Amino acid sequence: MTAGGNTARRDTWPEDLIGPVQKLPACDELWVALSGGLDSSLLLRVVAAAHPRVRALHINHQLQSNHDQTERACVELCKGLGVELEVRRVSVDTAVGSLEDSARAARYEVFKEVLQDDDLLLMAHHADDQAETVLFRLLRGTGVNGLAGMPAARSLGLGHLYRPWLGVSRSRLEQVAREQGVSWVEDPSNQSEVHDRNYLRHSVMPGLKQRWPGLLKRVAHSARACAESETLSQRLAELQWQSCGDDKGRIRLAPFSALGQIERRNLVRWWIHGRGLPVPALSGWDSALDQLIHAGPDRSPEILGNGFCIRRYRDHLYLVAEVRIPEAPRSLLPGQLLKWGWWTLQLVPDSLSTTPESSCPEIRVSTRQGGERIRFGSNLPSRPLKTWMQEQGVPPWERAALPLVYEVSAAGEAWIAIGDLWCSEQYSGGAHAAGWRLIVERDCD
Repeated sequence: MTAGGNTARRDTWPEDLIGPVQKLPACDELWVALSGGLDSSLLLRVVAAAHPRVRALHINHQLQSNHDQTERACVELCKGLGVELEVRRVSVDTAVGSLEDSARAARYEVFKEVLQDDDLLLMAHHADDQAETVLFRLLRGTGVNGLAGMPAARSLGLGHLYRPWLGVSRSRLEQVAREQGVSWVEDPSNQSEVHDRNYLRHSVMPGLKQRWPGLLKRVAHSARACAESETLSQRLAELQWQSCGDDKGRIRLAPFSALGQIERRNLVRWWIHGRGLPVPALSGWDSALDQLIHAGPDRSPEILGNGFCIRRYRDHLYLVAEVRIPEAPRSLLPGQLLKWGWWTLQLVPDSLSTTPESSCPEIRVSTRQGGERIRFGSNLPSRPLKTWMQEQGVPPWERAALPLVYEVSAAGEAWIAIGDLWCSEQYSGGAHAAGWRLIVERDCD
């Protein structure tokens, strides 16, 4: 079925569809994610009846042969409803991972860009989508966090995402759409069973629903139970973090080693998720965590994840995200926010200084090359930088990445900062000799 026909705004809709969208959380701006398909086209019509100031957002992935037709259909629909439409075209990286995952990642990046403080984005996922998600994740061997399915509401960027129709079946939406003369555009890829989700939808779910007519409600009930279990697991991790974690985001080995294996895995999973990193299956991590705990002082064990690793140094575990360290020295310009591995550097005018910005000295940032010596006072002897970092407890992998900041003048180079560990009085927050203040912050491990 293609777009066309009646696009006018309709005031009355069945209670099971309009009821959930009349009870939305308060928001500054209301958006509907509009794909052009049946579900989102119907959702926009129903929401427009209850909330005249709604806006629509269409993401054109430029993957299907009819993507231009779909975009035009969205434009016509919004024009007929008197709804403001924002169209974003994205380029999907087809060389990394599955096409579905890459398209989803591109789509959600746009959502995060668009949503401002307290904005609300509605998505038209329904009960069949939820059941397919739970079954798909079950087949992939996910834990209770994945089997909880899609949440009805969650934070997204600066705003929030909300799914008002998770309790409504696909057949019900199609019934109402046909009765009301709603038109939509079919995505050709939805019929291809090459994609796992489509195979479940077309070849597996119909037989399951025929055998167990109450399947959607049963799966939804199980998903809610898993969500409750996940909530309890997170609360347990939060409580145990109070005794196992520290203010630098590390895990202290002594209390962590006293936990049972299940509790360790749960705390580590919570730790990884809290850093916004992909949580791997932790079922095989028990022996690896044991090795981290019991490793000798001359060992440097680590656990590798996707985009991160867990390392031990002395009496702590560190969650180390993969970062790029500049290979060559860089200049730090006034007002510039310089990202350097796990650190961020900024040079700002001192509020009490009368020095003009044009007189800012040349500031350079680099990493250690070996053999550097540092003097912390004119009357103090210089010391090997490597020795000083060891005394400060800097982990080995950070020593080569730590940003070293120095001022360049006709007299030569003068150290002014070593990462977030030390800053000269001339550039610290309480001094005004340089007329500039150096701010160095680091991500919490």
